Amino acid sequence: MNRREEQLKAFDRLLTIMDELREQCPWDRKQTLQSLRHLTIEETYELGDAILDNDLQEVKKELGDLLLHIVFYSKIGSETNDFDIADVANSISEKLINRHPHIYSDTKVENEDDVKRNWEQLKLKEGKKSVLEGVPASLPALVKASRIQDKVAGVGFDWEEPHQVFEKLQEELEELQHEIDGDNQQKIEEEFGDVMFSMINYARFLKVNPEDALERTNKKFIKRFQYLEGKAKELNKSLKDMTLAEMDVYWEEAKKI
Repeated sequence: MNRREEQLKAFDRLLTIMDELREQCPWDRKQTLQSLRHLTIEETYELGDAILDNDLQEVKKELGDLLLHIVFYSKIGSETNDFDIADVANSISEKLINRHPHIYSDTKVENEDDVKRNWEQLKLKEGKKSVLEGVPASLPALVKASRIQDKVAGVGFDWEEPHQVFEKLQEELEELQHEIDGDNQQKIEEEFGDVMFSMINYARFLKVNPEDALERTNKKFIKRFQYLEGKAKELNKSLKDMTLAEMDVYWEEAKKI
């Protein structure tokens, strides 16, 4: 048996197990698209954590959890005759073929940017009224800003050089400081949002994923702070009873680990 046959056999096994669970397990039987939604979001974030940690064994496990959800949704769809796993797979296959005319047709592209521009233009031809329709409303704001900028850049609405974006960022920072000096809270929030939007845009030009960068900083901060907590515990001290100078000693230690 070659590897492709093994893959198909493994997928068929999963589909069979899903059929059995849906029929025999009380918990699986009662699930709906709506009840699974928040669990799917949670699994997606867990996969994201594993990828950031570069824990490939955990990535494998989390991919399995996410695949289960895809199969689960498809099983539920089949019960109402709306769609099944074959429809799901064929749908994405057709989309991929249609969105890659440089592979499956005679369209010529020079680089990745050409592919992205073609992708967005093809979406509009498919009936979308705006290139921003593909940005989910429920995305976290930071991720949403990044996707918005990717989308509009795909149709040519973009800066030409990184220094232009940096200059725009500096301009937004000056506007924020102006509102801080004026003590107008509503304006401060508005300008702070503009600064963040510009930072995210600049990250794109630096080829940095802002969500990944911020999450790595979160993880780094958590690790260092927990080291500080551990040192305080060793000294039988509470952090709130320590001076900033005392805490800074251990913070600097944590940075070397």
